[in-house]
Amino acid sequence: MIGDDEPFDVLVVGAGPAGLGVGVALKHAGITNFQILDRGRPAQSFMDWPSGMQLITPSFPSNSIGMLDLNAIAIGTSPGYSLGTEHPLGKDFAAHLFGLAQFFELPTRSNTEVVDFYTDTGEFFVVMTIEGELRCRHLIWATGEFQFPSIPTWSGASLGLHNSRIGDWAEYVANGKGPAIIIGGYESGVDAAHQLSKLDCKSILLARENTWESEDSDPSRSLSPFTLQRFLTARSKGMLEPISGVDVQSIEKTKKGFTVTSADGKAWQTQRQPILATGFKGGFQQVVDRFELREDGYPLLNENDESTLTSNLFLVGPSVRHDDLIFCFIYKYRQRFAVVAKAIADRIGLETEEFEKTYRRWGMFLDDFECCGEQCVC
Repeated sequence: MIGDDEPFDVLVVGAGPAGLGVGVALKHAGITNFQILDRGRPAQSFMDWPSGMQLITPSFPSNSIGMLDLNAIAIGTSPGYSLGTEHPLGKDFAAHLFGLAQFFELPTRSNTEVVDFYTDTGEFFVVMTIEGELRCRHLIWATGEFQFPSIPTWSGASLGLHNSRIGDWAEYVANGKGPAIIIGGYESGVDAAHQLSKLDCKSILLARENTWESEDSDPSRSLSPFTLQRFLTARSKGMLEPISGVDVQSIEKTKKGFTVTSADGKAWQTQRQPILATGFKGGFQQVVDRFELREDGYPLLNENDESTLTSNLFLVGPSVRHDDLIFCFIYKYRQRFAVVAKAIADRIGLETEEFEKTYRRWGMFLDDFECCGEQCVC
């Protein structure tokens, strides 16, 4: 058993950017009796990123004029400054996050895999880990997405290779001949095409929607500028053939490789294992029965990002949704950390006025959604 005699005020499940970021906010709100649990080590998912994968949002040290680096998860910090790069690789961003956890002296517990939780007499959560049980009054779910790849349900999908499981692109290229087929036309799909292009391997990108010509200025719904430039470069070099309007229905193993077939009967042949750039399910799927769900399948949350079904259970990270607003980038979901921290601190009985003012001053306390959703005019 690893349980403690007294319950924690808060347990955070997940030590990625969401878990560590909300951990900093908890400390700033005056909460000290908490722990952050991770089944690996802090920032493990970024350590596991494929080689060459970078953050698509740019980092830039702008703290001196009161504007926070887009990839920062805590006030007063800047990955652009500490790493000296604009689009960090996964391993570099992991180093930044690990250093941040040390700097803020966050109480993290590594190699502690949470398998489930239940409520004890309605007052405490009992969090079950592979090593024993822990109790807490408030539980924050921050398990992110990368470790939960979304595999389609159509025939032969298991024959594909999810892009997040390609550790070394050079090795993938060496183990086949001819063009690669990439299924999925958003950020992950274009990143795969870019990595292949750098290695002089052509790719065919099969996408349902023409994301590269979307006029939506929200990068949650269209390609980010960084990704779009990569797309245009690969296509101009003749290394990328994008095809939109394709609804893939199956992958079949053949003597010569693989056949990818769409709903309208079109087929593409490849000697290489098809790449699934089909996104991620979201870590909330582990505890989906503790949330009511929206029509789009994401958790229904109240104004504090708390489950409407399970009191004192909060969600932070890229799966947060409110109305039609998608908080899937760091610079979006980090604005909700302090909202969660304040809600918990208020319930504990702590004074949060100065904490809230500080976070609002840094643009890290978003509770008015009327200011969101505007499109760029030019």
